Amino acid sequence: MSKKLVLIDGNSIAYRAFFALPLLNNDKGIHTNAIYGFTMMLMKILEDEKPTHIMVAFDAGKTTIRHSTFSEYKGGRQKTPPELSEQFPYIRELLDAYGISRYELENYEADDIIGTLSLEAEKDGFEVKVISGDKDLTQLSSDKTTVSITKKGITEIEEYTPAHIKEKYGLIPEQIIEMKGLMGDASDNIPGVPGVGEKTAIKLLKEFQTVENLIASIDKVSGNKLKEKLEEFKDQALMSKELATIIRDAPVQIDLEEVEYEGFEQDKLVKFFKELGFNSLLEKMDVAEEAKALEEIEFKMVKEVTEDLFADESALYVEILEDNYHYAPIVGFSIAHQEGSYFIPTELAITSDAFKKWAEDESKKKWVYDAKRSEVALRHHDIHLKGVEFDLLLASYLLNPSETIEDIASIGKSYGHGNVESDDVFYGKGAKRRIPEEEALAEHLARKSIVLFDLKQLLEDKLNENEQYELFYELEMPLSLILADMESTGVKVDLDRLRKMGHDINEQLVQIEKRIYELAGEAFNINSPKQLGIILFEKLGLPPVKKTKTGYSTSADVLEKLAADHAIIKEILHYRQLGKLQSTYIEGISKVVNPENDKVHTRYNQALTQTGRLSSTDPNLQNIPIRLEEGRKIRQAFIPSEKDWVIFAADYSQIELRVLAHIAGDDKLIEAFKEGLDIHTKTAMEVFRVSKDEVTSNMRRHAKAVNFGIVYGISDYGLSQSLNITRKEAGQFIEKYLESYPGVKDYMEDIVKDAKQKGFVSTLLQRRRYLPEITSRNFNIRSFAERTAMNTPIQGSAADIIKKAMIDMADRLEKEGLKTRLLLQVHDELIFEAPQDEIKILKEIVPDVMENAIELKVPLKVDFSYGPTWFDAK
Repeated sequence: MSKKLVLIDGNSIAYRAFFALPLLNNDKGIHTNAIYGFTMMLMKILEDEKPTHIMVAFDAGKTTIRHSTFSEYKGGRQKTPPELSEQFPYIRELLDAYGISRYELENYEADDIIGTLSLEAEKDGFEVKVISGDKDLTQLSSDKTTVSITKKGITEIEEYTPAHIKEKYGLIPEQIIEMKGLMGDASDNIPGVPGVGEKTAIKLLKEFQTVENLIASIDKVSGNKLKEKLEEFKDQALMSKELATIIRDAPVQIDLEEVEYEGFEQDKLVKFFKELGFNSLLEKMDVAEEAKALEEIEFKMVKEVTEDLFADESALYVEILEDNYHYAPIVGFSIAHQEGSYFIPTELAITSDAFKKWAEDESKKKWVYDAKRSEVALRHHDIHLKGVEFDLLLASYLLNPSETIEDIASIGKSYGHGNVESDDVFYGKGAKRRIPEEEALAEHLARKSIVLFDLKQLLEDKLNENEQYELFYELEMPLSLILADMESTGVKVDLDRLRKMGHDINEQLVQIEKRIYELAGEAFNINSPKQLGIILFEKLGLPPVKKTKTGYSTSADVLEKLAADHAIIKEILHYRQLGKLQSTYIEGISKVVNPENDKVHTRYNQALTQTGRLSSTDPNLQNIPIRLEEGRKIRQAFIPSEKDWVIFAADYSQIELRVLAHIAGDDKLIEAFKEGLDIHTKTAMEVFRVSKDEVTSNMRRHAKAVNFGIVYGISDYGLSQSLNITRKEAGQFIEKYLESYPGVKDYMEDIVKDAKQKGFVSTLLQRRRYLPEITSRNFNIRSFAERTAMNTPIQGSAADIIKKAMIDMADRLEKEGLKTRLLLQVHDELIFEAPQDEIKILKEIVPDVMENAIELKVPLKVDFSYGPTWFDAK
């Protein structure tokens, strides 16, 4: 039987895994991305290579035998991130569970261990495979040894055989050392010969074979400058070669027989995966069923609802399967408390006086999953849920806003409580979705209420640890019930006006279509990118900006660049805008109007965005494109639900820039807002070094773009695109801006450093956003994370402020005894419907409440207006 030895560079693969994957945490707070990636790599190696012998080599410490030759060897390397360091013990534990030998040797590197054992194995007739992320090891390649180097992340590899090295470099494996001697290696701080890169090194080696031969024949080298460099740094070249040479006779005290692979210990590995929460890896093993097996639970099927069923503190779970819970039936209820868990059939609960009394008793504390959803669903049965003390959905969302929450099962698994199936598994997906018979349904819902009851204290403790207790209990929890009120109230729609708008847009589309055909010289399908591409770039001869696999790109950004080249472009862009308005908004809103009251009951997503902003669906009223005149007019269809009432809208003015001024503590920004100056004019004055009277409309436009762009970490490229200026001009503009507002510059630098250290950023009210990508080696990924770090505290704080204003506003309306209702929240705007005789007091209390929602170093400013429609209130 042939023998195959696999040697793995442990440190290198761990580093690759760490930087290739997001910074994952398990429920115990342990970082697991390197462990997970390392495990995936091991699984792939064992499956693909089927080794008879395997070993993982690790570096023993920072100081090696090479430091006696060159003290600066590997100097300048960044310190290993603590998030990675803490994972190495688990990687060693993983290898033990797999039954894979591991080895390290004082004063030597993992490369030397691998080099020594691979040579020994070759002599003993082994086929050898070396796996690393470090190309230094390619020097070990031979007829018997293949070196696999990970290229992208940890899955894509490049196989280095002598033939591949010959094809890639025109060299033999031993000359990799010579090449490193000449060109050096920045990652290991091997100096080489200054000015000699890979191409020059290869050219020289093809002629002279070795560094020694080259030094002996410097006179034959062409190019005086190169000759001088080689002469000056010949000793450094020889030293660099020595540093790059892998030792193949290190005093390794491990025999090849000791690294024979006999397979993993299943019990150990299953236990390890369970402890770290690697459920997906458990499923890859033959123990998937064991991992998914649910423990038995005790629960009771309620036949009669009586008062002794309830406790002072209970978990209540309300099952609604459809997304749109305004119209979906309740499937069933379950309750869990210290005495046990119970399933209550829907009809029994909603017709029971005892259930209604308990649900509406403020003193009976309830722990729920999605308070807003539960409250809205129960209102349809004239039951008003009170005494809600804890919401599992909101708590989980605050603790990790980047995690997708699908149901209670997904939260349970995140926190080590997997004793419930996911809804997709239990009910099925798509066409296979069905509600099982009552006994199975009862058990499924009972399991959910048990998880809900069990996790309350754990998540509450974590909120406390994160200093998010107040954010949860004083902001998100009370807000959920205000949103429930807003959703249940709904917004009245003038369907006749909406249909008339649709008719007018259709007529416009017909006219634009005619103009497009005239400009094109023929009729074609405007909505077909292929046909449109042929018309624009072949028939009309416009310069193609971008090509796709299927032809020419006709995306909006491409067309906007061509707008000045032909009149047809403007018409096509307008045609698309109106078409989207018609399908998404006119028709989309019409479809979700409740025929019983002519209202839309938009649903607010409170646990979705990573910044804390609310979003809305069915319909999405936050994305109506109001920059387009026809888009703004859609707001005319939203009217008060009572006769002689009006729509009152209040909007924060430049709230994000005000938050920036506060957080950055920039004196000039703070002064400008305190004095009530136009911030864009002020910025233009600072950047262009002109007086207020000299600021032109174009200067102000540029200043406005950079003011808002800075909030989002805009780049010189991004600013150049938005202002249609050169990248150099945009860069100079940003530079001048940061010179003018040094506090903002310091903030941008400090928040990125802070995020890299802590792994997250926070808003003024302690809302967190985790940014594992901020330490990525990929420039684009890291840059995006850095921009996110700059923006999130600003955008997230603005979101928190308007949420706080909504809570304060609801309290004030109740205190004043007003009939006014809060209908909508759209970004920085609150929309009310109100009787005419309450407008006078609203004009006083709405700005007062909103402007005092939070105390900043600069004043908050609120603009308001009102009228017969939402459109008129702007």
